[in-house]
Amino acid sequence: MLQIYDSLSRSKRPFRPVQPGKVGLYVCGMTVYDYCHLGHARMLVSFDVVQRWLRASGYQVQYVRNITDIDDKIIRRAVETNRRLGEVTSYYIDAMHADERALSVQSPDHQPCATEYVGDMLDIIGKLEQKGLAYHAVDGDVNFSVREFPEYGKLSGKSLDDLRAGERVAVASSKRDPLDFVLWKSAKEHEPADTRWDSPYGWGRPGWHIECSAMSKALLGLPLDIHGGGPDLKFPHHENEIAQTEGAFGGTLANNWMHCGPLMVDAEKMSKSLGNFRTIRQTIGVLDQASQQGQPGVTESAEYEVNPREAEMLRFFIVRNHYRSAQNYAPDNLIDAQLSLDRLYQTLQNCPPSSGSVEIDWKSPQATAFREAMNDDFNSAGAVAALFELASEVNRSKSTALSSQLKALAELLGILQKDPALYFKSPTRYTRRATQRTSEEGASSEVTTAAAALSESEIEALIAARAAAKVAKNFAEADQIRATLKNAGVELDDKPGGLTQWRRA
Repeated sequence: MLQIYDSLSRSKRPFRPVQPGKVGLYVCGMTVYDYCHLGHARMLVSFDVVQRWLRASGYQVQYVRNITDIDDKIIRRAVETNRRLGEVTSYYIDAMHADERALSVQSPDHQPCATEYVGDMLDIIGKLEQKGLAYHAVDGDVNFSVREFPEYGKLSGKSLDDLRAGERVAVASSKRDPLDFVLWKSAKEHEPADTRWDSPYGWGRPGWHIECSAMSKALLGLPLDIHGGGPDLKFPHHENEIAQTEGAFGGTLANNWMHCGPLMVDAEKMSKSLGNFRTIRQTIGVLDQASQQGQPGVTESAEYEVNPREAEMLRFFIVRNHYRSAQNYAPDNLIDAQLSLDRLYQTLQNCPPSSGSVEIDWKSPQATAFREAMNDDFNSAGAVAALFELASEVNRSKSTALSSQLKALAELLGILQKDPALYFKSPTRYTRRATQRTSEEGASSEVTTAAAALSESEIEALIAARAAAKVAKNFAEADQIRATLKNAGVELDDKPGGLTQWRRA
């Protein structure tokens, strides 16, 4: 049986959906004012693996991941670039979808935008006001009264006094308590006209937290089977969602809370606010395009050219770790992921799987280990270990059937679905460079030499020249060409009949 770690109860529990055989999964998505960074990539890939495994386990899944398209940061970006709000959000939504496709993230069943559900949000605010949980402040905002909801703090595990001591919200004189949070923001005179809606409380816009309460209930009903998101959403966002939803409707917002672990850079969480982030497109995009960071509709398209080998490397880098663990971003860790993924592809290249769909033999040892790992709180790290065990068996046996099993199991993690020959022809920045030892005045040191970047056409031309040299029995020239290619990071594999295959190391 599938076991899921629940962030609220702080325990791993058997998963029992509200309706047998069906799963309602809601994940908090992106605020679309900038490009997605690698922390976002971890969330996108982690919950993509979750929904893939739920479907593979036979559940009918309704996966909802929202889009926040009204927010202070979005408004600032629109003002800075002299663009309408919709232009900014459309551009960055397209950019987000481009990142998803690059990482083989399957589209959720629903991707609602917050601006489509303002009416639902106002209905919830009205219910909260009627129950004495919300109040219209003198500055025009409508706030949630945290002290009136006795269970506030149950997700973060802190008392109100603890939260007050470490509060992350600004103190406003119009609030009854500094922890009270905004449900409806009164429009300001300087804000663009397309950032406000009419309401019983005057012109304004919804607060961030109320958006997810409205969208999750409207699309999935209550309670949700699983509510997920990034590590920084547990407080205050998810804590506030619980207070709003349960305060308005009673009952439980979600039966299971899932939070993926942080992506760290030098012991700090990667985030835009800390300025230590790296975007997905910077990491896996073709360099000259990925380095551009223009504004929407001004200097670049939201689309970009993706390096397919590096894109799968990034996905593999994420899935080889358990989703709840902290993960450290470092170039060496990306290099190690690339080399490990290359080994799996080398297995498929040496022993090609059969074409067409393959039924997984769940009684085999490696498939059993894979399933046990995934049923243990979506332990993709354990599942990847099972793939390497299976790859070792394929390398020993040269069994096409086992190679087919390797590819079929890997598909459940969203990896190993490319043609190995094409995969290895893609260059990559994430490989260890060759080193050579030199001696100067008797001392030994290491010098790193960068591999020359050869295009595919240049490689093919050199291979043809080598073949011609061999026909002419000019073996010294043929050996020199092979050495040139090797120094450029290209390995050759001569097959019977004169065929030569190549791959980038």
